[in-house]
Amino acid sequence: MAAMLIGTRILHVKSKAGTAEVPVSLYAPVADDLGWGCRYEIGWPRRTRTSTAWGFDALQAVRLAMQKIASELYASAYHKQGRLAWLGQGGGYGFPITKNGRDLLVGYDKEFDG
Repeated sequence: MAAMLIGTRILHVKSKAGTAEVPVSLYAPVADDLGWGCRYEIGWPRRTRTSTAWGFDALQAVRLAMQKIASELYASAYHKQGRLAWLGQGGGYGFPITKNGRDLLVGYDKEFDG
């Protein structure tokens, strides 16, 4: 699925060797026979994770992709170990999450996710 890059957010993972960037990229939704697909990538230090969220329209696909990103970030070993950061350690990552994941939120995410 070829799509235009909407934007990238740079997160950071801390390790004994230093800090590595973790780019999170979101691409414009593209329509096909299944609906609208919104691709995203998370550039983890060991490998890049690519996935697509599908919606009935473009806006739903974007929202679902952002929720999938949040779920993957909060479920990651880096988050669980307290090594993943965006605007400072423990500040959250700035992506909306589904209702069943709200108990995982930290920092700004906890205050603003709705």
